[in-house]
Amino acid sequence: MRPEDRFYLESHEWAKLDGDTISVGITDFAIEQLGELVYLDLPDAGDSLSKGETFGEVESVKAVSDLASPVEGEILEVNTALAENLAKLQEDPFENGWLLKIKVTGSDSVTDLLDAEAYERLVEAAS
Repeated sequence: MRPEDRFYLESHEWAKLDGDTISVGITDFAIEQLGELVYLDLPDAGDSLSKGETFGEVESVKAVSDLASPVEGEILEVNTALAENLAKLQEDPFENGWLLKIKVTGSDSVTDLLDAEAYERLVEAAS
């Protein structure tokens, strides 16, 4: 079971709420499907995002996947160290592998995303 303290997008990103800030990453399932990661492109701190907007991409030896924002907000912090050490992302996607921290500025919330149980059902259906 994936961590229950976060919400999930059908495109396999996760969002962990902490006050009005959300940490965003990609799930272990996404990484497993991609295989060996070779490139990560992330935006800059200070950029604004709309809910559902593509904010970067992750590339593997198999495919390139866009990364989608779970909320509207301003990027407070970017985990730039991951670009040089993709193994950290592959080994620990739910903690050290976070991608962005976003200050929520819109009225939308992560509660309309999938909870851990619903995400598990999505992954099982895709397997």
